[in-house]
Amino acid sequence: MKILIPIDTYLPDANGGAYFTYRLATILAKRGHNVFVMCPSQSFKNMVSNDDGFTIYRIRSIHIPLYPNFRLSLLFISGTIQGAVEEISPDIVHIQQHFLIGKRAVSAAKKLGIPVIGTNHSVPENIVHYLHLPKFAEKWLQKFWWKQCIKVLEQLDFVTTPTKTAVAVLKNAGFSKDVMPISSGIDLERFKPTNDGLYLKRIFAVPIDKPVLLYVGRLDKEKRIDIILRALPDILRVTGVHLVLAGIGKEKQKLEELTKRLGIQQAVTFTGFVPDKDLPNIYRIADLFVTASIVELQSSVTMEAMASGLPVVAVNTMALPELVHDGENGYLFSDGDSQMLAEKVIAILSNQAMREQMSKKSLEIIKDHDLNKVIEKYESVYNEIVNRSKFQGHHTN
Repeated sequence: MKILIPIDTYLPDANGGAYFTYRLATILAKRGHNVFVMCPSQSFKNMVSNDDGFTIYRIRSIHIPLYPNFRLSLLFISGTIQGAVEEISPDIVHIQQHFLIGKRAVSAAKKLGIPVIGTNHSVPENIVHYLHLPKFAEKWLQKFWWKQCIKVLEQLDFVTTPTKTAVAVLKNAGFSKDVMPISSGIDLERFKPTNDGLYLKRIFAVPIDKPVLLYVGRLDKEKRIDIILRALPDILRVTGVHLVLAGIGKEKQKLEELTKRLGIQQAVTFTGFVPDKDLPNIYRIADLFVTASIVELQSSVTMEAMASGLPVVAVNTMALPELVHDGENGYLFSDGDSQMLAEKVIAILSNQAMREQMSKKSLEIIKDHDLNKVIEKYESVYNEIVNRSKFQGHHTN
């Protein structure tokens, strides 16, 4: 099958939609499909390249300084996208975002009678705070964001989103059609408890004789890493733990300053960017994974931690409770409650038997998110939608 996957942010951008698109395209190509990704160029030029068995159409774009690593393809791209869709002539289009490239790809596909499905990976909270707008303007922009999202998704033949929580978010925003929750999936061959992170402890000078708390992801405002840091003094009064924050982001300097004010800088390591080859192993330096992020429609890093055999302490918001079953493979804490977070971390680290049991439970829960199963579900959806489209076209004629 010939499959076109348009997305408005793609690697090297670091976000869930970009990573999912790369994994989806790579595995579909390995399974024999002819796959095309359409995304912003890294320059003001259109480019076509072949990568990991699939073709990438990069549409000219400009850098947007307010949002990390984000590039925006402009309104004049309509003709370029129409021409590319005509040239590719896919059997199906699977958009990952409703922004300019996704929106224009939908329009082009509809003109050509090509079926289109879409997956929603994001919420406006991921973006609006970078604009530093007044509260009333933020609220207006969030409403506008959802209005545009719903307008695009309502045109599609089928819509998915990663979790039941994400389905409810779409419905609450006014989406009227059916939505199927399909996990973004996790590569269980890459992220596994037998990986070795000892060399990374040496590289990042992480103590080998202390339990390690780990956060992986962007160091950005909506990830609420300050909550984790504020919990650390309470944890340190009970156990000599070390916190590793793996990732980059606009909040890094503020977070480093906070560690100094709290007097915990000796107990915290900022690794900076972790190369892709080291990412599976970074989880194996840790005894426990922690996240306070309030915008997760699923959370790929939490799934990676679970696949690596880690218990998880997570904030009780959005879709995280679908992964972290309170008291089974970790604990949930209330948003903003650093004291409760500290208590949950201490409870796990002070009970080795419970920690081992929670580790086993993480591995058990994550099996349902096996990426191969996810791709099989999407193949089934593609076949159903393409066959339905052919039947309807034949019936109409």
